[in-house]
Amino acid sequence: MNESVPPLTLEKLNQLSKKELVKMLLAQQKAIEKLQQEIEKLRISRDLDSKSTSKPPSTDLLKKSEKSKHSEASPSSEKKKRRPGGQPGHQGKTRQGFSSVNRIEILEPSRCSHCGQTEFLAQPVAIETQQVAQLVEKPIEIVEYHRYHCQCQGCGTVISAAWPEEMIPGQDLGVKLQAFVGWLGNYGHLPYQKQQEMLWELGKIEIGIGTNLNTNQRLESAIKPHVEQLSNWVKTKQPSIHVDETPWPVKGVKEWLWVFTNQDFCLFHAADTRSRAELESQLGSEYGGVISSDEYSVYNGYRVKAQQKCLAHLRRHFQRLIQLPGENNQAIGKAFKDLIDEGFRHYSQWQQNQEDNVYRHWAVRFKHKVELTLKQWSNKAGYEAGKLLRSLKLKADQWWYFLSHPEIPPDNNLAERSLRLAITKRKVSGGSRSMERFQHTANLLTVVQTCRRQGRSVIDFFEQSLKAIALDDDDLSALSLIPTSEI
Repeated sequence: MNESVPPLTLEKLNQLSKKELVKMLLAQQKAIEKLQQEIEKLRISRDLDSKSTSKPPSTDLLKKSEKSKHSEASPSSEKKKRRPGGQPGHQGKTRQGFSSVNRIEILEPSRCSHCGQTEFLAQPVAIETQQVAQLVEKPIEIVEYHRYHCQCQGCGTVISAAWPEEMIPGQDLGVKLQAFVGWLGNYGHLPYQKQQEMLWELGKIEIGIGTNLNTNQRLESAIKPHVEQLSNWVKTKQPSIHVDETPWPVKGVKEWLWVFTNQDFCLFHAADTRSRAELESQLGSEYGGVISSDEYSVYNGYRVKAQQKCLAHLRRHFQRLIQLPGENNQAIGKAFKDLIDEGFRHYSQWQQNQEDNVYRHWAVRFKHKVELTLKQWSNKAGYEAGKLLRSLKLKADQWWYFLSHPEIPPDNNLAERSLRLAITKRKVSGGSRSMERFQHTANLLTVVQTCRRQGRSVIDFFEQSLKAIALDDDDLSALSLIPTSEI
């Protein structure tokens, strides 16, 4: 703890020599400079947001003023601001009707509003058509099955009727309704109490919390073999893959939820740590595909065919560098932020037109521009900027892999978007009560996100998985999460 300094009076200052006064002024100046640096660091830390760090965008909302800022905004900024809702030129979807019609209802006038006549010509002058999706009065049907056991007149054997596929003996909810409840909890993020309320609203049926819990566990047991099959396929097939991880509380202890995904599947893994061991447990000690990730140290040195590190993270680092005090920080940050923006812009153009020759010609010139910019600023960078520039030099093949292989995107947005579903569930549920239930959640989220990737119904997959277990049906057991193009 710093010792308290007694206050200086005019009498005490007059007693000091010139040398002592100069020494005191220099010490005070040094202390003031140190305080100014601390204040600047605190200011920068206060102003950090999702644009300059890896913080989620949801935290930015806390900084927005409750007061209207219309008076502060200039007319030019108002013109550039995009209004909420559908933008000009946006193609609507729901107004074009639905893919199927369950019934057609004819609406005919009963009386002429002009003269009161009740008779009309047989053929209508015009027919106006509109499709409307409606909630029927009883979307949930309660069925009581009476299963007969009958004796054969020929041999006297007592034969029992087969239970229908829509239900499982001993279970209160039908198979499809169980699948729907699983969807509500693992994609709709409804707690058990709200699931109970929804079932009462839809069908006036009452169930206990135990029924919800058992249904969720039964679903996890049914889909677990399909998740394990997908996990083994990822290790052996080795496609390009995006990887990310997020904290997950289990009884108040921080655990980690990993995601391994591409455009065709999404595999979640519950883990104790954020270490290399978890990465190797899912992908093996070495991986023959291309991994896209952030710059987390676990991925450094991992034996893999190639890596593409997320340029969006790197851009945020340079954006933060612009705000840091220090010689050349603003110039270096702006130069490399502009380069990264150019990379994103040309990659987006290639996605739209698929002109490989144009893209590769630009990539050659772009690499040369990056090398020149690095050479220009390497000897002029301070500590923070120097770290970024050294990373660009040492890991150039990982930061710029997409230049030679445009089929691999320059960011890791796919993995980050995949985690949003899990993060929402984590916020609603508060985490898991055991590692076992944490893994159950990871398996169920795997089915939800993979079915969405593949354009399949999550409820149908849950239903078919339950039937496969209950009926031991070989055809239903062939159900798989592996992309159909790979089977």
